[in-house]
Amino acid sequence: MDDSAAVNPEQQPDYPQHWEADILLRDGGTARIRPITPADAGRLVEFYEQVSEQSKYFRFFAPYPRLSDKDVRRFTHHDFVNRVGLAVVVRDHFIATVRYDRIDAEGRPSATGTDAEVAFLVQDAHQGRGVASALLEHIAAVAQERGIRRFQAEVLPENRKMVKVFTDAGYTQHRSFADGVVHLEFDLEQTDRSLAVMRAREHRAEARSVQRLLTPRSVAVIGVSRTPQTVGRAILRDLLGSAPAECPVYVVNRNAPPGTELDGVPVHRSILEIPGPVDLAVVTVPEGAVPAAVAECGAHGVQGLVVLTAGYAETGPEGRDRQRALVRQARAAGMRVIGPNAFGLINTDPANPLNASLAPRLPGRGGFGIFCQSGAIGVALLEAAHRRGLGVSSFASVGNRADVSGNDFLQYWAEDEATQVVLLYLESFGNPRKFTRIARRLAAVKPVVVVKGARHTGSLPPGHAVPATATGLRDETVDALFEQAGVIRVATITELYDTGELLAQQPLPSGDRVAVVGNSDSLGLLTYDALLSAGLRPRTPVDLTTAATGENFRIALDVALADPAVDAVIAVAIPPIGTSAHAFMGGRLTGEDDPEMGSDDPEIAAALLEAGQRAKELGKPLLLAHLALTDLPARLRPGGIPAYAAPERAVRALAHAVHYAQWRSRTAEAEETARVPELDRIDEPGARTLVEAVLSTRAAIAARTQPGGARITLPDAEARELLARYGIDVSPTLPAPDEESAVAAAASLGYPVALKATAPHLRHRPDLGSVRLDLTGEPGLRRAHRELDALLGGAAQAELVVQRLAPRGVDTVIGATVDPAVGAILSFGLAGAPAELLGDTAHRLVPATDQEVAGLIREVRAAPLLFGWRGAEAVDTGALEELLLRVSQLVDDVPEIASVDLEPVVVAPHGLAILGARVRVAPLPVRSDLGPRAMSTL
Repeated sequence: MDDSAAVNPEQQPDYPQHWEADILLRDGGTARIRPITPADAGRLVEFYEQVSEQSKYFRFFAPYPRLSDKDVRRFTHHDFVNRVGLAVVVRDHFIATVRYDRIDAEGRPSATGTDAEVAFLVQDAHQGRGVASALLEHIAAVAQERGIRRFQAEVLPENRKMVKVFTDAGYTQHRSFADGVVHLEFDLEQTDRSLAVMRAREHRAEARSVQRLLTPRSVAVIGVSRTPQTVGRAILRDLLGSAPAECPVYVVNRNAPPGTELDGVPVHRSILEIPGPVDLAVVTVPEGAVPAAVAECGAHGVQGLVVLTAGYAETGPEGRDRQRALVRQARAAGMRVIGPNAFGLINTDPANPLNASLAPRLPGRGGFGIFCQSGAIGVALLEAAHRRGLGVSSFASVGNRADVSGNDFLQYWAEDEATQVVLLYLESFGNPRKFTRIARRLAAVKPVVVVKGARHTGSLPPGHAVPATATGLRDETVDALFEQAGVIRVATITELYDTGELLAQQPLPSGDRVAVVGNSDSLGLLTYDALLSAGLRPRTPVDLTTAATGENFRIALDVALADPAVDAVIAVAIPPIGTSAHAFMGGRLTGEDDPEMGSDDPEIAAALLEAGQRAKELGKPLLLAHLALTDLPARLRPGGIPAYAAPERAVRALAHAVHYAQWRSRTAEAEETARVPELDRIDEPGARTLVEAVLSTRAAIAARTQPGGARITLPDAEARELLARYGIDVSPTLPAPDEESAVAAAASLGYPVALKATAPHLRHRPDLGSVRLDLTGEPGLRRAHRELDALLGGAAQAELVVQRLAPRGVDTVIGATVDPAVGAILSFGLAGAPAELLGDTAHRLVPATDQEVAGLIREVRAAPLLFGWRGAEAVDTGALEELLLRVSQLVDDVPEIASVDLEPVVVAPHGLAILGARVRVAPLPVRSDLGPRAMSTL
């Protein structure tokens, strides 16, 4: 049976296509949820026949061996409003169903009630896989969409599994017992607990799906050629060289003559000929042969695919369609996909070694989990790890990332005890909001270090599965995501490993105070300067002179480590006098072949190793910055002391470690103390009513058809009214199209006043002479009006207004913008061209806590101006923080608000004044992270 034909949306115009979704089950397998239609009659009968008598009894409260024709019709004909049925489908067969019927307050069928009866049925073979839990999430979302607010269910007491599904879901519920039946009622509004339950289930399912890919019990390579120098043969050799005897490797080549063997492995013409189960299939056939290969894999029960074949979304729109079809085909059969256009998977677990990649050798075992989206970068990452002697726990290079993504691997690494540090090379995000949520949870226990390629939106690599909302993700937005999630962002592959090595091998520093000890005054000073530039607090370097011995190093390092005012130590070293780096022969340095000269001093290495052990006991990181000591890093490797061939590299790595440790400390503290305060003067219903009225106007409806969407800029009066609903008071302005109007406005507002232009091309441009301040009387106001009228081409064109003069203070800018891919982002900076030119703006995700807004205003480089720079009086940062919290709560409560811009906000020593405001609204955006669990369909 063809699953797509069963739906027949053309014959059923009300068919809700958007209810269809791919889901991950508890064991890591995939399935599809979709509405049940009349074309599913045969599937329903087949499904019911495979349900046990006990499960049928639990569903109908009586023996019910078979469905009558009337039953089949009732369970397959729905209006998708008052009666809805959903099915879970695997390989075109139903494995579970759910149905709701709308009822009134008396429990009778209704077209207007807000309650519904709900009932489930899951095949016994699939019970325990989390099928009913996933169905409950989706049927609840469907019901809410149709105006239903509460579910009712009746369950037999002995049906404990079903009772547990309802009680564990986290919804607010009421339970009663009568006539031998448990009656459950629960509200469908999401609660903090229901959301936490949903995300915990998502975490377990995604982690398990990756674990299944990395630990197959058997592997098949499909498309292995008889030509030795081909991708399929390379994969086969790599698998044979890594897989244990208990994990058989099979070869599939449709065109191979009977009896063929390749690399000593018998060749099968189809995966269906393989006698035993196959957990993982590596697909290397040409693109045109992939659909047939995937179909056979599904029929054989394969759990996962690694598709190395190219020719998909990276080739253009037609290739993207083929890619989507590939993912749909695999998921419908219960399989996950790495790729297409992938480099492969690696697992170094001694119990389950796997090299299903194009890497020529299995990396050494270690604590790095590595994920990337590029085969070339994958090669570079593995080579760099090998060269540095660093071990890997698992590795994935996923190519077009059509299905399995970095988010899935983050879920897995959170549970994997062998992974200590996560290294990511990312070029795009499929779901930035989800990445932030998962990465934040992981970074609380394990460092996550990222190189973000394609920093500019125009350089997004072809083929990546990215929603339209994420293609324009600004780099400053990515920085805000990383900062709030505790993700360490680095610029290069070298810096990725420099930082990762330190985090994996040394304790996190408890502060930013750094001692510098070494045998070179110059290298010590370079390190000192680099530490200052990185925002750390170095102590004066201790110079042991170039004649220093290993004993001198040991004593100095011991003193530095024992100092309670030191949080980390950088040892700096150059070759001791007498080694090749200092010896000259005839005006040139001694070459590497000089048998009497070495490139380090074993005594210094021994002193560093001894100090390294002491440093770990004290919880202080020790690292080395050296020049020309090519042998020393290898000597220090057994002690886990990172060695860097330049002081700047050592300092950058340490700075990342310091900032990460501070983030973890703040996050742990925030969980106990940070809060979103309850503010007064909040009128959420009034704000919602105002926004809904704006979006229902004819102009707003017409704007929805315009390029760029339906963002509507509120008139100034409505913007002020909306902001006032959240206690945000904008200083009033009165129009001044002529002198008399200006004088009347000033009399109404009270002197002193300001006269300024508000036309879009002149707004916030005092450099163009469009503002006159400190107007204390009528003569000065008239004179200023005549000047601006002449300078700006007329008062009407400049849109002159009069505003009461604000107290003197620091001009700032506050904004909140909704990024469709990420959500609302709160921004803060100082006003003026210099700050704008330098990009001196800080960002936080909404909703922001009190501690986050306090950090926000202190993060900008010009922040000292707020705290009394050069003897000036400090301004009222408390009022500024409260305003930021009000803006954050407004855009969080009213998601139709697309942006809020407050400029300038003049912060005085006591209070503040908002002199300009602009608000834009748009129809409610889709929040993919708040709905039922569903896999990406990019």
